[in-house]
Amino acid sequence: MSLTMYQASIPVFTRALNILSTLLNKAAAHTEENKLDPETLLNARLYDDMYSLIGQVQRASDAAKLGSSRLTAIQPPSFADEETTFPQLQERITKTIAFLDTVKPEQFDGSEEREIVIKLRGQEAKFTGQAYLLTFVLPNFLFHVTTAYDILRHKGVKIGKMDYLGF
Repeated sequence: MSLTMYQASIPVFTRALNILSTLLNKAAAHTEENKLDPETLLNARLYDDMYSLIGQVQRASDAAKLGSSRLTAIQPPSFADEETTFPQLQERITKTIAFLDTVKPEQFDGSEEREIVIKLRGQEAKFTGQAYLLTFVLPNFLFHVTTAYDILRHKGVKIGKMDYLGF
């Protein structure tokens, strides 16, 4: 049996978003235990021209919902990028997972060959659905989840590889 587009996307997004939620819980606990201003972590970034932790969570959410929507030709929910706290980031993750839970396997039927056209830095990029998922959406999504992990680890939150893997 071959892997379906649904299996390669929705469960991956949901699992990683749940792991990201757990990482954020550990980050919030870290700020309380160490009497840190939560903004220290929320606004932290690995480099000046990179998104902050808040931005990484927002972009991971966007990659999951927009990628799924483009592949299934359904309308994605729109979330304003207004999160400034750990609870607000958790709510965004919850809303993203709730949306992903509404996407059904049959909505992906034929998406492997569906033409996906997106704008990247002012340029139009065309993909087949399969190439879009495997070479753009999944790497982009996982980049932002990984970078959120890296920011937290860099700032001293006691997390390790097994926390990222979710075991």
